[in-house]
Amino acid sequence: MTMTLQQLQDKYPGAFTDAFGDSPELASELATLIIAGKKVATCGSLRSWQDQEALPQPGGYSIVLNGEQQPVCVIRTTGLFLTRFDRVTPEMAMLEGEGDLSLDHWRQEHQRYFEREGYFHSEMELIFETFQLVEVV
Repeated sequence: MTMTLQQLQDKYPGAFTDAFGDSPELASELATLIIAGKKVATCGSLRSWQDQEALPQPGGYSIVLNGEQQPVCVIRTTGLFLTRFDRVTPEMAMLEGEGDLSLDHWRQEHQRYFEREGYFHSEMELIFETFQLVEVV
């Protein structure tokens, strides 16, 4: 039986609920990578995270939505740290599980993403989050 968003929120009180990316297509693509076990990390600009009322914390849960805003899985944050765009390593890029897993691909796609978000600089600060898949809905 598929669980509803409300049932998941009841099961994981205080869990964040969000879709990854900035479009329905990207949200579904990234959710699929998480479910497949290929994506175990993400990042966002410190600037965009500062606009949120609360941030994920290690040990906390997040309900991941697909592009149709339907819950598809639950993840648990295992780590958070501050870094800069120009200090992301090949290993970090690989953890994000996107494209060919290379740092070059990561830089190209994330620069595009941050430009769409409204701000990009090679020395911009990022919050890098690692997580583990807890449950597929």
